[in-house]
Amino acid sequence: MAHTLSGKDIAASIQEKLVSDIAEMKKKMASFQPGLAIVQVGNKPDSDVYIRMKIRAAKKVGIAVQHINLSRSTTQSQLVEKIEDLNNNYDVHGIIVQLPLMSDNALDEDVVTDSILPTKDVDGLHNQNAGKLSRGEMDGDLFIPCTPRGCLSLIQYTGIKISGKEAVILGRSRIVGSPVSEVLKWHDATVTCCHSKTENLLHITKKADILVVAVGQAQIVKKHWVKPGAIVIDCGINSIDDSTRKSGKRLVGDVAKEVEEVASWITPVPGGVGPMTVAMLMQNTVEAAKRDLEKRLSTIWNMRYLPLALHEPVPSDIEIASEQRPKNISDVAEEIGLYKNEVNLYGKKKAKVSLKVLERLNHVENGNYVVVTGITPTPLGEGKSTTAIGLVQALGAHLNKNVFACVRQPSQGPTFGIKGGAAGGGYSQVIPMDEFNLHLTGDIHAITASNNLLAAAIDARIFHESTQSDKALYSRLVPSKKNGERIFSAIQIRRLEKLGITERDPNKLTDEERTRFARLDIDPDTVTWQRVIDTNDRFLRKITIGQSATEKGRVRSAQFDITVASEVMAVLALTTSMEDMREKLGKMVVATSFNGSPVTADDLGITGALTVLMRDAIEPNLMQTLEGTPVFVHAGPFANIAHGNSSILADKIALKLTGPDGFVITEAGFGADIGMEKFFNIKCRRSGLIPSVVVLVATVRAIKMHGGGPAVVAGQPLAREYSEENLDLLEKGFSNPRKQIENAQMFGVPVVFALNRFASDTDKEVEIALRLARESGAIDAVSAYHWSHGGLGAVDLAKSVVKATESRSKFQFLYELNLPIAEKIEIIAKKIYGADGIELSPEAQAKVDLYTKQGFGDLPICMAKTHLSLSHKPELKGAPTGFVLPIRDIRASVGAGFLYPLVGTMSTMPGLPTRPCFYDIDIDPDTSEIKGLF
Repeated sequence: MAHTLSGKDIAASIQEKLVSDIAEMKKKMASFQPGLAIVQVGNKPDSDVYIRMKIRAAKKVGIAVQHINLSRSTTQSQLVEKIEDLNNNYDVHGIIVQLPLMSDNALDEDVVTDSILPTKDVDGLHNQNAGKLSRGEMDGDLFIPCTPRGCLSLIQYTGIKISGKEAVILGRSRIVGSPVSEVLKWHDATVTCCHSKTENLLHITKKADILVVAVGQAQIVKKHWVKPGAIVIDCGINSIDDSTRKSGKRLVGDVAKEVEEVASWITPVPGGVGPMTVAMLMQNTVEAAKRDLEKRLSTIWNMRYLPLALHEPVPSDIEIASEQRPKNISDVAEEIGLYKNEVNLYGKKKAKVSLKVLERLNHVENGNYVVVTGITPTPLGEGKSTTAIGLVQALGAHLNKNVFACVRQPSQGPTFGIKGGAAGGGYSQVIPMDEFNLHLTGDIHAITASNNLLAAAIDARIFHESTQSDKALYSRLVPSKKNGERIFSAIQIRRLEKLGITERDPNKLTDEERTRFARLDIDPDTVTWQRVIDTNDRFLRKITIGQSATEKGRVRSAQFDITVASEVMAVLALTTSMEDMREKLGKMVVATSFNGSPVTADDLGITGALTVLMRDAIEPNLMQTLEGTPVFVHAGPFANIAHGNSSILADKIALKLTGPDGFVITEAGFGADIGMEKFFNIKCRRSGLIPSVVVLVATVRAIKMHGGGPAVVAGQPLAREYSEENLDLLEKGFSNPRKQIENAQMFGVPVVFALNRFASDTDKEVEIALRLARESGAIDAVSAYHWSHGGLGAVDLAKSVVKATESRSKFQFLYELNLPIAEKIEIIAKKIYGADGIELSPEAQAKVDLYTKQGFGDLPICMAKTHLSLSHKPELKGAPTGFVLPIRDIRASVGAGFLYPLVGTMSTMPGLPTRPCFYDIDIDPDTSEIKGLF
């Protein structure tokens, strides 16, 4: 007499194990929970029963389950779209579609099941899973269909050795029969799959050591079909008439009861394969969740680095970039652990990355945070960007570290002006460098549109308030709908709250309240918000607007700034979320009212529209270096009137992706007295991120200039002092690097001095520069030749940076925010620049008083001064002392969250030189290949 092979009992033990497995997962991440989604179209009584069983089982083991029941009118595209939503849901690890699909429309079950991600296909019906099973790929991420896996577990429970046994499968359905055949075949049984066309069926079944029946015909298998001692797995479930039952029906399998007389083991119906199918669904879901958790917890990258074909002499940047074939950015994203739904492709070589990555990886410890800055540069620049990229290539491609570069997006102004691009240079570049320097994904255009919409809103509001009565103005701002109803919009309610007006019915405001609500009373002479364009155009530095007769004499002077000087750009760089960006945009102060109150974007009712325009721009742009390491390109604020750093969001996402042993290399604009100081006091204060190391970039050329060398002028040949050994100039000029090392040390961060070596630098000059850097307090000093050799030329620098991170940063801010405005300015002037003090002009003092009164006194300071000297005078090189820093004016970027004192005259709109870069830029009309771009 056969032993009963109780699926119910075995399933219960499996479920106990799953409860334990989920508890272990929660120990690793407390908020983690496996998730299962069951998608049903229409209703079918037996399907409803099965779904309830699955839901009960899921809840019992601790799986979060959701049942999506779609109507019978659901189309195939709607169903696939719903599945796609579940594919993109981090909290869903398993998806099953309950079959059959009860729709009034034609639905292709294969298309539907194949729309489920294979990694979430816990029913095992996706073609990829079926293909792996057919090839015997039993390990890895294969999902075996639930019923066949349940059959396997039942057979294994008997203790029989499957290998070498004769197995016969009755039925060849793709859900049960065929996959059971594959499962047993790859467990080394000799398998015969029978079906309705099989001849000599009884002859075949009588040989079976293992008989699995799944034909859907009640009690078709009799005892004379079965080999004595065989294991019989009955997958059938059929309803037959039974007058002894209250319902008049009872459930039976495909195997007659008499088979118990000859079999050694047999599954009951019900209570055999059914409970095991549900248990295997739970097990597949938990296994999918385990894989996802391992991926979340793992910070191991599987990078494919790109080899460099080095040439001598070094070709132009565009030639080098064109010769290298970048990886598809989707491959880069996969290599660094991003999910497909976190990556929005812009072509094949660049993409935007979702901010949801931060939510998914919030449990991951940050990597090492390294800022690359420089000494006070020559007008030619000293290669901070090139050094940053070379360092990243060395850490990644040569030291096999998880490493990210975070750099600013270049403006079109310098690209077509005189400076050139900002992709690095030589064999240390971001690629494709043409796409990097030209438009990228349109972030700067979004900022231009947002900025100029606000500018238009300001002048329109001034115009409408000056030409309308209070009543008319209020009626137009809060119009009646067709049904006569009047309601305030959400942003108008925020203005009511700001004014202290509690009434929310537009019809019940008093006349005085309506006037206060409707009139901003902007003083046109106080408008600080300017229009922007991303082009160097000196003739837009001063313009007159409102000259058309339709503006009725509302003429005023204005100007254009370059887009990267817009406060919207600074907001983008300093924001931490979409909500935070909206709040910052709303706080931007654009003018002052006649009564002295600040007027904000929120007052103009435009905050939501600005945020909509910036919706995509808030996501960092993913690119790669010449050697295939990942790069985030995001934001590009000026380093003189703004803080000159790439975005907080890019840094934060990169730090999570690299993990605790990884490195994020971010670059601060201009010299350390500007970009680094603002990085620490503004960006790190806002982000809460703790820097690990400062890399201070210098060149022999710049050091000699600070020692009294001839003027360095862009576009003109260098004096011979810069191409010949001159140790006297070098030693005198080291006063500037020494001061910049001291500046970094004020913040408690270790400094690695990086000498960007040129071919004309002599060994003696390099030796002295490195010695002086160490004597000045640098934790290490290294020369690098990454421009000519890529990451290989920066390996020593990379090793030094890795070692420097072992010295724990004792980071501190330079000043407290609650200090008076003038005192904060003076601290920066004295400690960072070496000034004896500051001198506030009457206009600057008036702004100190105004901003203090308006409640902006606790904002950090963002000094706007020349980058060509530690002082306010570009001609003063080295480390000048004995000067007083003149503060001409102070302006407020309240939305971005800082005050910026103006030291001297700062241009926010560059001009084109006599011979701009655009003379050399062209395109091949046949290949669309760009020529002459640096």
